[in-house]
Amino acid sequence: MKKNLSKSVHLLRENMSCWGLRSADGTPDRPHSDPKYSWDTLQRQKRNWVWNQFFVLEEYTGTDPLYVGKLHSDVDKGDGNVRYVLTGSGASSIFTIDEKTGDIHATKRLDREEQGYYTLHAQAVDSKTNAPVEDESEFIVKVQDINDNEPKFLDGPYTAGVPEMSPLGTMVVQVTATDADDPTYGNSARVVYSIIHGQPYFSVEPKTGIIRTALPNMDRETRNQYVLIIQAKDMVGQMGGLSGTTSVTVTLTDVNDNPPRFSRKSYQYSVLESVAVPSVVAKLKAADADIDSNAEMDYHIIDGDAHGVFNITTDEDTQEGVIFLQRPLDYETKSSFSLKIEATNRNIDPQFLTFGPFSDTAAVKVIVEDVNEPPVFYPLIRKLMVSEAARVGTVIGMVSASDPDSSSSAIRYSIDRNTDLERFFNVDALTGVISTAKALDRELNSVHNLTILATENQDPSQVGRGIVLIRVMDINDNAPVFAIEYETLLCENAAPGQVIQTISAVDKDEPPSGHHFYFSLAFSASNNNNFTLRDNKDNTASVLTKHADFRRQEQSLYLLPVLIVDSGSPALSSTNTLSVRVCDCDVDGIPQACGTVAFSLPQGLSTGALLAILGCIITLLALMLLIMAMLRRRKAPLFLEDERDVRENIVRYDDEGGGEEDTEAFDMVALRNLNIIRDSKVQDISPETASVYPYSASAISRTSYKTLPDNIVFQEFIWDRLKVTEVDPSAPPYDSLQTYAFEGNGSVADSLSTLELPSSDSEQSYDYLSNWGPRFKKLADLYEYIYIYIFV
Repeated sequence: MKKNLSKSVHLLRENMSCWGLRSADGTPDRPHSDPKYSWDTLQRQKRNWVWNQFFVLEEYTGTDPLYVGKLHSDVDKGDGNVRYVLTGSGASSIFTIDEKTGDIHATKRLDREEQGYYTLHAQAVDSKTNAPVEDESEFIVKVQDINDNEPKFLDGPYTAGVPEMSPLGTMVVQVTATDADDPTYGNSARVVYSIIHGQPYFSVEPKTGIIRTALPNMDRETRNQYVLIIQAKDMVGQMGGLSGTTSVTVTLTDVNDNPPRFSRKSYQYSVLESVAVPSVVAKLKAADADIDSNAEMDYHIIDGDAHGVFNITTDEDTQEGVIFLQRPLDYETKSSFSLKIEATNRNIDPQFLTFGPFSDTAAVKVIVEDVNEPPVFYPLIRKLMVSEAARVGTVIGMVSASDPDSSSSAIRYSIDRNTDLERFFNVDALTGVISTAKALDRELNSVHNLTILATENQDPSQVGRGIVLIRVMDINDNAPVFAIEYETLLCENAAPGQVIQTISAVDKDEPPSGHHFYFSLAFSASNNNNFTLRDNKDNTASVLTKHADFRRQEQSLYLLPVLIVDSGSPALSSTNTLSVRVCDCDVDGIPQACGTVAFSLPQGLSTGALLAILGCIITLLALMLLIMAMLRRRKAPLFLEDERDVRENIVRYDDEGGGEEDTEAFDMVALRNLNIIRDSKVQDISPETASVYPYSASAISRTSYKTLPDNIVFQEFIWDRLKVTEVDPSAPPYDSLQTYAFEGNGSVADSLSTLELPSSDSEQSYDYLSNWGPRFKKLADLYEYIYIYIFV
C-alpha cells in the first residue's frame, strides 16, 4: 500500500505546473532590479504560475513528514533571491514550506472525517526586500480518503413485531448502517447487509437492509420472540472491508388462530338447596392459547333441563364462565340438573376459519344437596276479616304450614307478639286456628298485621314465618257529631230568614255506601222562637233566624241543641249544642263587638275618681294584713318546750287474734304508762280549768280510778289533754287526738279486754284462754299483766 501511495505522489508532482514568468513573445523575462518600476513588469500580460490542487493521503503513519508538493516560480533562478511564503488554513501548524526550495510537507497525521480539505495561500517574495515577485495565489490541499471507518447502526438495537402466521416474505423492519468514509471515492462507504443469526426464520435484503420473514406460518404459541444479528460490511462486502453489527428483537404478535377448548367434556358441582338467589353455583373455563382480545369468549347454556333456574355469564378478568342461580332450589322437587355449556370466541378472524369452529361445549351436572328447611306457609300471606262486634273467642280463620323436608316434622303455631303487642288475637298451637282474644275497635285499628310462627317439633331452630292480614269490618257504633267546633256570630241587625251558620257532621264509622246525615233541632228546641234549622240533604244543614232585632243587652248568647242522625242500622244520633253569640255589626255586617254588654260608668263619675277609690281599698287591705301578721308574731313563743310537744299514735286494740305478735304491731308504751302520763299532766292544769269538769283532776286519786266507770276514765283523760292544749300558748295550731277505743257494746263475741269488766280489787283470771292453744295462753298472760299493772 505504501508503494502505491509513493507512486501517486510522484505522478502528482510530475503533473503540477511550475511557477514561471514569460514575456509576450514567449521568451522568458529576466527579473529587473526593481520590478515595481520596470518596463517589463508593466508589459506582463498573464500569470505564468498556475497549478492544480494538491492531494495528501489521510492517516499517514510514517516517521518523516509527508511530502505534499513543490512550489516554484520562473523568477527563481536558484540563486536564493526568491523566498516562498505559505499562509492559510493549517499553515505552520499542519503544513510547512521550505522557503528556498518551495517544498511543502505535512507534519501531522490527517483525518478526512475531521476535515476533508485545507485552503492555503502561496506568495513568492524577494528574499532581501520581501517585495512580492509574484501575485499571491490560492490553492487547496485535499485529504484523500482511505477505508478507515466501519459501518455503524446509529438507531440500533432494534425491536419489531410481526403477526404470527404471516406469509413468507412479510416485511418486519428496515435497518440502516452509516459509514463515515467518502462515498464519492472508491468503495469505502458502499455497505451491504447480511444476517449472521436468525436463520432460517428471517432474511435481510443486502442493499436495503429490509428484514423479512423467511418461513411461513410461524406460531406465537410455539415461540413468540426471536433475536437477530445483522451485519453491515463496506467495500461492497469484499475481502478487507470493515463491518459493524446490531441486534433486532422480533416479537410475534398474537392473532386469533386458536379456538377455545374445555379441558374436560363433563363437569359436576354440588350446591345446597338453601343457597340464596343469585348466588354463584360454579365456575368453569375453556382454555385459549391466544391472549388479550383474541382470548375473550362468551359462555351460553344451549341445552339442559334447568330452564330458567340457572344462567351463565363471563368474568371479564379471568374469562371464566360463572354459573349463578336465578330461582330458588328445592331438593324435594328436583335434586339434580343437567346443563350443556358452550364457549365461543368473541372476536373471530375470518382468515382462520379454516382452522375449525372457534367454540367448544361441555356437559355440566349440578347436584342439589338437601338441608333442613323451616316450615313453609301456604299461602305465605293470608287475608282474613272480622267484625268489630265479634265477641272474644270468635274464630276468624286458620293458617297452614308444612315441613318441606322429607321428614315432615310436626309443627306448632304461635304469634309473634311484636306484631300483636296488645294481644288482640290467639292462635291454636296445633291447628293454626286464629281467634279473637279481646274486643276489637275498627276506629282504633282497622287492620292488624300479624306474623305467625311455625316451629318444627323435632328441630325448634327451624321457624317459618307467615303473614296474616286481618281487616276489622265496621259496625255502626259511633254517633255523628259536629265536624268542627263552630263559632256562630249573629248581628243584631240580622234579617228574618238569614242563614247565620252552615253545619256539617263527621262519623268515625265507614258505611259501605257512605255517610248520610239527617239534621234537626232537638226536641227541647222544637218550638224555638229565634232560630230554625234546614236540612240541606247533602250532609249539611243551615241555621236561619226567625225574626230580626236581636239585642245584646237582652241576651248575648243563645244555645241551640242540634240533633244529628246517621243512616246506619241501627241508626245512631247525638245532640250537639251550637253557640250563637249576638254581636254589634257595622253596615257591612262585620261584627265589631260580641257577647255581654260592658258595664258603663255612671254619669258624672270620671276615671280619676275610680282610681282614687281603688287606691283607698288597696291601702286598707294592706293595713289589715300587717295587723294580722303582728298578732300572729306576738303569739309565737321564743322557744318550744319538748315535753309539751307530745304526739301519741292512734292505737286500735280491736283485733282479737295475734297473741304475742300484737306487741310487734302496736305501740304498747302509751297504755303501759297511762297512769304516769296522766298524773304528770293533771298537775299542769290550772285550778280554774279543772273546775269545769265534773271530775276534778285534783280530787281523783290513783285508787278512785278503779271505782269510776271505764268510759268516764278515758273521757276524763281525753278532756284533760284537750284542755291542756287549748290553754297552752305555744301549742301547734292542730289538735293531737288519741283514741283508745274498744269493741263497743252489743258484740256477739265477748270482749277479751278487762276495760269493760267491773272494777274490783280481785285479780282477773284468764285461765280459760289456755284451752284455746299455745298462742292464746301467751295472750292470757299478757292481759293478766296489763290488768295488774293498771288497776292493781
